[in-house]
Amino acid sequence: MQKVDDIKPCYPLFRQDEYKESLANKKANFEEGHAADKVQETFNWTTTMEYRELNFKREALTVNPAKACQPLGAVLCALGFEKTMPYVHGSQGCVAYFRTYFNRHFREPVSCVSDSMTEDAAVFGGQKNMIDGLENAMTMYKPDMIAVSTTCMAEVIGDDLNAFITNTKKAGGVPMDYPTPYAHTPSFVGSHVTGWDNMFEGIIRYFTLNTMEGKEVGKNGKINIVPGFETYLGNYRVIHRMLDEMGVEHTMLSDPTEVLDTPADGEFRMYAGGTTQDEVKDAPNAKTTFLLQPMQLEKTKKYVETTWKHEVPKMVIPMGLESTDEFLMKVAEATGKEIPASLAKERGRLVDMMMDSHTWLHGKKISLYGDPDFTLGMTKFLMELGVEPLHVLCNNGSKKWTKAMEKMLAESPYGAKTQLFAGADLWHFRSLVLTEKPDFMIGNSYGKFIQRDTLHKGKEFEVPLIRIGFPIFDRHHLHRATTLGYEGAMQMLTTLVNAVMERLDEETRGMGTTDYNHDLVR
Repeated sequence: MQKVDDIKPCYPLFRQDEYKESLANKKANFEEGHAADKVQETFNWTTTMEYRELNFKREALTVNPAKACQPLGAVLCALGFEKTMPYVHGSQGCVAYFRTYFNRHFREPVSCVSDSMTEDAAVFGGQKNMIDGLENAMTMYKPDMIAVSTTCMAEVIGDDLNAFITNTKKAGGVPMDYPTPYAHTPSFVGSHVTGWDNMFEGIIRYFTLNTMEGKEVGKNGKINIVPGFETYLGNYRVIHRMLDEMGVEHTMLSDPTEVLDTPADGEFRMYAGGTTQDEVKDAPNAKTTFLLQPMQLEKTKKYVETTWKHEVPKMVIPMGLESTDEFLMKVAEATGKEIPASLAKERGRLVDMMMDSHTWLHGKKISLYGDPDFTLGMTKFLMELGVEPLHVLCNNGSKKWTKAMEKMLAESPYGAKTQLFAGADLWHFRSLVLTEKPDFMIGNSYGKFIQRDTLHKGKEFEVPLIRIGFPIFDRHHLHRATTLGYEGAMQMLTTLVNAVMERLDEETRGMGTTDYNHDLVR
């Protein structure tokens, strides 16, 4: 039993005798499971190449997909705009999932509402829910804008957001001129990055489609930055800092850093910071628009090019040395601003760090998974460090992603043996690292279960997880880190090389047996 003066967390609480006994009784009397030797036999089989070949023949089942659904991305996009309430047309359970997901990653309260569609709405449509929901959200939470997205239920029955929102305004639920941008974000296609793109395009379309008269490319002297689905708050800040050091006026279109990183000072902030409506309306007057994660922003790119008439610079995510160079040079070309000595010095420090650490990283084999732009940028940075990417898995990767990856890998000897897996899931990834062992894997928190399975096979088969990605649930404060720019490369390099050295320490702690390789004795 728990005692008030000795409260234990789940570990070691569940290792106490009473809990061990309770779990054993549950297993014996209710689970109807198999014998331990049969379980182990089956586990061993799932680590073989025979099982891997069968695993990759799966067609009708996804196991841990390494992606989230569209409306989750739409919610993050909406949070980046000033005094905006994300509103999901669908069931309450979906929104509870989105909020919990972000709560656990950002360690912050996340505001988001739904119109709580239930069985009757699934049969008759959700217009009544929309009429009541929009009015209640505006009255109770007083946002300046409500950004509406959809879930599976609303999409399956074919609810028309434009018609529902228009009818709500005609019924007097909200004023006719009240900002209510929307996007259809069906969860059964695409992923969280698609949802972000759809919601962003919906917002800029709402504020600029019918107001392009008088807009002129370059009129305001700024550039626009579109971050895409980005959960490292340091990345927003590093882009601001680098552009400020260059003297480049810019607008970050969707910036949730303030609302997702509020101080604990006794004041609750439902809204904080974010891109203003005036900044969105003025965005077509910028010189150009930079898409930091172009793989996931195809709909946005099309709108910006066709409606705003911007020549969107061709680039990849500014991750690592060369890609950050490319980004800054394209900014300099677009604005006429020089890259300052401060950024050149920062670059030099990164190069110095890379030289300091290359002997520890050279030849290491790393498998990784994540979103399209992330995996492309991370793979390129790993090769810059002399690391050999072994497997790169991207569940929401496309043919375009595969083609871009193949081209990039062909440009480096470190990419000669890299295997690409678009559309595969984490159960596939498990088979990959169990049959072709890398030294490390890079991914989100869900990779810890794969590390556990590799360790269960035997210590010599363990593949340690380096946590870079989204979501990170089982570590604190990593969401404030930076992965973009020279600063981000420095942080990731520090993480990578110290993971290597930590592993070396773990393998050389045997007193008088393996401790000859401890760095301190040199």
